[in-house]
Amino acid sequence: MPLIIVESPTKAKTIQKFLNSSYNLIATRGHIRDLPKSKLGIDVKNDFAPQYLIPASARKTVKELREEAKKHSVIILATDEDREGEAIAWHAAYLLGLNDKEPCQRIAFHEITKEAIEGALKNPRKINMDLVNAQQTRRILDRIVGYKLSPFLWKKIMRRLSAGRVQSATLHLLAQREAEIEKFQSQAYWTIAAKLKAASSPTEIEAQLVSVQEEKISPPGLLDPKKVHFIEKDLAKKSFQVSSLSKKEKKITPPTPFRTSTLQAEAGRKLHFPSKLTMSLAQSLYEQGLISYHRTDSAFLSSSFLNQAKEYLIEKGNKDFWQKRNFQLKIKGGQEAHEAIRPTQVKQTPEKLKTKLSSSAHRLYQLIWQRSLASQMKPLILEMTAIDIQADGYLLRSTGQLLKFEGFSKIYPQNFQEKTLPSLSQGEALSLLKVQAEEHFTKPPARYSEPSLIKELEKLGIGRPSTYSPLLSTIQGRNYVEKIKGRFFLTKIGKLVDEMLARHFPQIVDSQFTAQMEKNLDKIAQGKATALSAIQDFYQPFIKNLEQKEKEVKKLDLTEPTKEKCPLCGSPIIKRAGRYGDFYACSNFPKCKYTASLPSQRTGIKCPQCQKGEIIEKRNKRGQIFYACSNYPQCKFTLSGKPTGEKCPQCEALLIQDKKGKIRCSCPECHYRKD
Repeated sequence: MPLIIVESPTKAKTIQKFLNSSYNLIATRGHIRDLPKSKLGIDVKNDFAPQYLIPASARKTVKELREEAKKHSVIILATDEDREGEAIAWHAAYLLGLNDKEPCQRIAFHEITKEAIEGALKNPRKINMDLVNAQQTRRILDRIVGYKLSPFLWKKIMRRLSAGRVQSATLHLLAQREAEIEKFQSQAYWTIAAKLKAASSPTEIEAQLVSVQEEKISPPGLLDPKKVHFIEKDLAKKSFQVSSLSKKEKKITPPTPFRTSTLQAEAGRKLHFPSKLTMSLAQSLYEQGLISYHRTDSAFLSSSFLNQAKEYLIEKGNKDFWQKRNFQLKIKGGQEAHEAIRPTQVKQTPEKLKTKLSSSAHRLYQLIWQRSLASQMKPLILEMTAIDIQADGYLLRSTGQLLKFEGFSKIYPQNFQEKTLPSLSQGEALSLLKVQAEEHFTKPPARYSEPSLIKELEKLGIGRPSTYSPLLSTIQGRNYVEKIKGRFFLTKIGKLVDEMLARHFPQIVDSQFTAQMEKNLDKIAQGKATALSAIQDFYQPFIKNLEQKEKEVKKLDLTEPTKEKCPLCGSPIIKRAGRYGDFYACSNFPKCKYTASLPSQRTGIKCPQCQKGEIIEKRNKRGQIFYACSNYPQCKFTLSGKPTGEKCPQCEALLIQDKKGKIRCSCPECHYRKD
């Protein structure tokens, strides 16, 4: 009886439904061999050979795998069809002694359906060592950077900091954006609009000034306030007439089906899901057999899905909306010939799964289902109208748009507003109702959000789809960045780390260098380069520079003197920088270990529980902000968000502002939200 090995119990359970009782399934529960945590784990002198061991958390699983493997004549490795999945299969084969045995088979599939599983079983292959080598090379390079560069940061800044091959390049992107914002100087500019009316129509027209004496107004707008004042006064004296009318169609083509990066970005934008949650939900949907594999760079769709989409759309009366499309996108550094992320069965509509999935999982499935179907529909068509208005050397323009054909937006809704212009004729006179100049100010570049940062990382070729979620979790967990209202803000310690790395290890934070390393990994996966050469090319100059910087760079002094004295030994108190913010400490450390938190930020709001203390801002051991009663430990009242001082109109508990900036009730049993 064959034994099929997969990664997760959920995946095993789903596959078992499609197979008869002659197959047994067992899960590795993730990686079962890894590099040790306590040391580098790479034999630098022996061609960088990795020193794998079985993690303590996987020992029980490995024992079960070995015992189960003895009972079966054929072992089938059915881990995911990517580099990580190929590596897990290779490690399993090694631990079970299967590498040189004929009964060991490797199968791969892009979706967990009966057809896909049966097709894979009929076409077994060998383990792809090019993919395994690419995964191992990435792991070795990441380990070298992390385990060699992190101790440097401990010595020169403070302990428990970390550096990473992709992590540090990402942090530098955020630091560069922060620097752009700090340097930005806002500039005032003006726009001028006129409200007009034709005798033939009761509808008012608002037209924007677009040129003066045939000189087009360049973005952002008019910059000279004196000129603005003159034009505003001069326009009020002019007569206006329609100089031209135009209508044209604007086609908006449907978006491509989801790749991993676009799924994370769109789920963040539309559903406000962090990438970590999106990937966790997508993993669950894949393992339940509801969507195709969720780690992919491809926008390609199988003929099976294309046929399903066509049948469904026509069956639902959307024949006029259907249009066959397939996509061959060239993604920078794209890897593995997967399909796009799509539902495995089109007729498995979101409505049918509403009671079978959690609310979050259902919302993500609906997004994937809608986007996939929309990709097989005709463009949305807008009718764009424009009225040009002359006023003795001044040209003003009013624009409108109407929905002419909803196309793919029938299934995948789009945000746009219709604006109707009155029916006028060329040369028609218009009466002026009002001229108004409006002052604006240029804005600095926006800080990155998760969706915009993922988009930028993919554009630059930094990292891979499967790395974005853990990457964003890491830079937040290290307190290098703080997310406020969905945007990343560089912390003090994040800025110090980036400055140190950018000054002394510029290649590590350089996006082009990091992207080139990704290309090298892709070449290894394609069998066009060797792992050893890629590691050697990086290691030798990196280590030479590191050894030099160890001697040259002095430790940063992150202390500030204060006028306070230590209550324990009388020595001066200093202000120190920590991973999770500043704190007070005795200057006689380590002989005296006195520390104290900085004064808490007060809110002026009385504690609703004890009615004695005041709600103050605090930080936990991980540096995360929360709000609590100043009368702790006598009163242990806490809030998960910043109190607004208002009370809930439904239950009279305090209203708080959460991390997304939204106002809600602090009572867990009350679902009040303030618009």
